[in-house]
Order: sequence, then structure tokens, then C-alpha cells
Amino acid sequence: MIRTCRLLIIIVALTFASFMAAQTQDPGTAEPQRGSVGRTFDNIFNYLNMAGTQKASDFRPLTQRERGRLYLQSMVNPFGILKTAFSAGLDQWNDKPKEWEQGASGYGKRFANIFGQYSIQRTVTYGMSAALHEDNRYFNSGKTGFWSRTGYAVESGLLARDDDGKRHLSYSQIGGTAAGAFLSRPWLPPSQHSAGDAAISFGITMGINIGSGVLKEFLPDVARKFSKKQ
Repeated sequence: MIRTCRLLIIIVALTFASFMAAQTQDPGTAEPQRGSVGRTFDNIFNYLNMAGTQKASDFRPLTQRERGRLYLQSMVNPFGILKTAFSAGLDQWNDKPKEWEQGASGYGKRFANIFGQYSIQRTVTYGMSAALHEDNRYFNSGKTGFWSRTGYAVESGLLARDDDGKRHLSYSQIGGTAAGAFLSRPWLPPSQHSAGDAAISFGITMGINIGSGVLKEFLPDVARKFSKKQ
């Protein structure tokens, strides 16, 4: 219980610091006001680590300032909070982990666990990508045809771009996912404390990352249609 409280304090402090840093952004660099639909898609793109509706041919390397801004936008994001709340609800429904009670206290532990893993994953990925000059953003393929676009989307779940735009295995994405899975074991109860449990969590998250590439590939098409209607 003490460890859970400590985790909650760390998470709250990290979220508050990220929020304050985002609020102190230079007003001169602020983007123009957008409609509610545009802002909603911006939040979705930021949460999914997408380069908006940009295509792979539009790639240019990120500056460290841009990396930091994207990291903050991924951490302080309403869709991330909603997903965490929903996932915690599923774990509550399935009584997972079984050692944690039901009710508000048990839900709070499950929420803190999921958000803690997410925070570790994003933070380690950000640090490694900055050091290795890897860009994990998803750029639309610019291809035509469902299967060619889908193939590009699936392989993108494992790849990152160098400063020259060439793609290779994403060490930062894999390292961040592994960190989130393994470093969270100490605060979890015995039923999910082993290295095998961490490996399963790592595999599930990587599978979700790969599968979500399909959503990222076709989501800009939806965004363009909604933006035109607005």
C-alpha cells in the first residue's frame, strides 16, 4: 500500500510538471486556433505519436525542442487518460491482479499501475530516441491500394527513422516498451511479479503497437473528410 501511494505521488508530480511546462510554452510559437474537430484529431494524433496528416515524403528531422514538446503532448493528453481509465476498468472487471481489492481503492491501484507503466514507456522511449536520433512518429505512407498501405503500416510498428529519413529497427520503441513492462514489476503483487509476466506484457504491448499502425495509416483520411465538412 505504501509503495502504491508513493507511485501515485510520483505520477501526480510528473503529470503536474509536464502540464506546467506545456503551459509555459513561448506564446510566439503557439499554433493558430482550430475548430473543435481539428483539436480533437490533434489530440488523437499526439497520443498515437503521429505526424498529423504528413506523408513519409514530407519527413524532416526533429529538433530537441520539438521532441520535448511532442513528449509533453503525449503525457498530458485526454485520450491517454481515457484509455488508462478504460483499461483500469477492464482490469477491475476481471479482478486483475487478484490481490487488489474491488471498489475505489482497487480501481485507484489499477489506474496508477497502468499510468505508471505508460509513463515509464513514454519517458524511456523519449530519452533513447533523443540520444539515438530516432524518430518514432508515424508518417502516412503516401501509397495507394489497401494492402500496400496496410503492409507499410504493420512494419512501421517496429521501425523508426534516422535524421536522413531512412528506416531501421526502433531500439527506442522496443527499449521503452520493455522498460514499461519490466520496471513495473516491483510494485505489482506476486501473481504478476515474475519476469515471465513482464515478457507477456511486453509482447502484448508490442503487438498492439504493430496492429495500431493500420489505424494510424487510415486515420488521416477520416480527419481530412471531417475537416472539410467543418
